[in-house]
Amino acid sequence: MKKLQMVDLKGQYDKIKDTVNASIQEVLDNTAYVNGPEVHKFQKNLEEYLGVKHVIPCANGTDALQIAMMGLDLKPGDEVITADFTFAATVEVIALLQLTPVLVDVEPDTFNISVEAIRNVITPKTKAIVPVHLFGQVADMEDIMALAEEHNLYVIEDNAQAIGASYTFADGTKKKAGGIGHVASTSFFPSKNLGCYGDGGAIFTNDDELAYKLRGIVNHGMYERYHHDVVGVNSRLDSVQAAVLNTKLPLLDEYNKARLAAAHKYSAAFAGHADIVTPLIKGTDDSHAFHQYTLRILNADRNALMKHLQDKGIPCAIYYPIPLHSQKAYADAKYNEDDFVVTNQMVKEVLSLPMHTELDDEQIKFITDTILEFLSV
Repeated sequence: MKKLQMVDLKGQYDKIKDTVNASIQEVLDNTAYVNGPEVHKFQKNLEEYLGVKHVIPCANGTDALQIAMMGLDLKPGDEVITADFTFAATVEVIALLQLTPVLVDVEPDTFNISVEAIRNVITPKTKAIVPVHLFGQVADMEDIMALAEEHNLYVIEDNAQAIGASYTFADGTKKKAGGIGHVASTSFFPSKNLGCYGDGGAIFTNDDELAYKLRGIVNHGMYERYHHDVVGVNSRLDSVQAAVLNTKLPLLDEYNKARLAAAHKYSAAFAGHADIVTPLIKGTDDSHAFHQYTLRILNADRNALMKHLQDKGIPCAIYYPIPLHSQKAYADAKYNEDDFVVTNQMVKEVLSLPMHTELDDEQIKFITDTILEFLSV
């Protein structure tokens, strides 16, 4: 059996090695390392894939989220609602811009932000909602957009974990995650479903005026060289990373289907087990990109199971072990533990298993057999 890894980037690279190497060599030959032809090509290709009018490439996913908020002209003290159960980058950029983060609980079946929890904390100071499509499952965007329209709020999708996933509306229409809110961000960190070989990110929007502003912000606020019209940052996707992404983008649907197939095999092996809750696919299969395959372990010692897996050479991880409202940087007296019942439970139960495009049946069987054996003792 091949060595187990949380993400097998080497195995994936080996299958596309010649194409990737040729695309990188082309950048080296033309020496257009920043904002070169490969970046513009990737921008257009991703716009077409997502069905959005504007993609603004940038240096990483955290920058993408920060720049999206900068483009909306949010002011210090404005409240931005987001999920308590997610990676810190989401709340980090809110704090960096001197906005006021308002953390809310998530749904126990999808791990995504609770629409009802959002509704309960909206105030006259609320200006935006940041739904995170956690682990690859698209959040309940139809209800979130309706709530935002009702209260005149912006919706900023954090699409770092769900690129390629689709959301189906009540009328049957579909949109790609990242193309539903007023603006969205994503990350191309190597382990993502669409990952480069370093850092990278992008912002998406269908708003022409906002897109124009964002393009200036990512480049020091310049639309014309040495003319700084807005306060900006230096956040550009380099051409080598764009070349890698151009090679991998046509394979994204295939990659996501491989992840979905692995997820179905995991779930079938665990079906009906009293101590295991498998990930919910809310809606059609394409609503979940399975960036992570995350179980909930009930009535058993999750941490002991984790050690048992690691002792057997099976990598696993806890995403995320500490709620954001309990982090020293974001703790606030306004938070009441009773408002985070689900999140506080999830951090005790969740366990993410290896999930990538190269998982094979032998590996999946070894992982699932090892877990079931532990839980049967």
